[in-house]
Amino acid sequence: MDLFSGTIDTLQKSLDYASVKNQTISSNIANVDTPNYKSKQVVFKDVLNQELSNSIDAKRTHPKHFQFEATNKLPYNIIEQKNTTFNHNGNNVDIDKEMAELAKNQIYYQSLIDRINGKFNSLQTVIRGGK
Repeated sequence: MDLFSGTIDTLQKSLDYASVKNQTISSNIANVDTPNYKSKQVVFKDVLNQELSNSIDAKRTHPKHFQFEATNKLPYNIIEQKNTTFNHNGNNVDIDKEMAELAKNQIYYQSLIDRINGKFNSLQTVIRGGK
């Protein structure tokens, strides 16, 4: 039985993504004055496009069935931004951008937590018999 049609699993993976993004942004902020430090960014879109272009391989019971290929990779990558320099010491961390990204990510994370809490509250209501 798949409780909530996989919603909890999707929300968990989204929380993992938000957590990694928060760690990456925090690392950028912590290294704002480190000489030659290059900021890092968590990207999802590039990985999605790459995965969509790959074939999927699975057991085919009929020649007209699609081919599938299962992957267990993370749905995001951490890339280093090497193409810019904002400071005289070779560092490219833009503190204003990082703080804005951190605030945006915190709002996203909190919305995911609220959604999971709503799912568990619904389950708790059912267990209690609607009370």
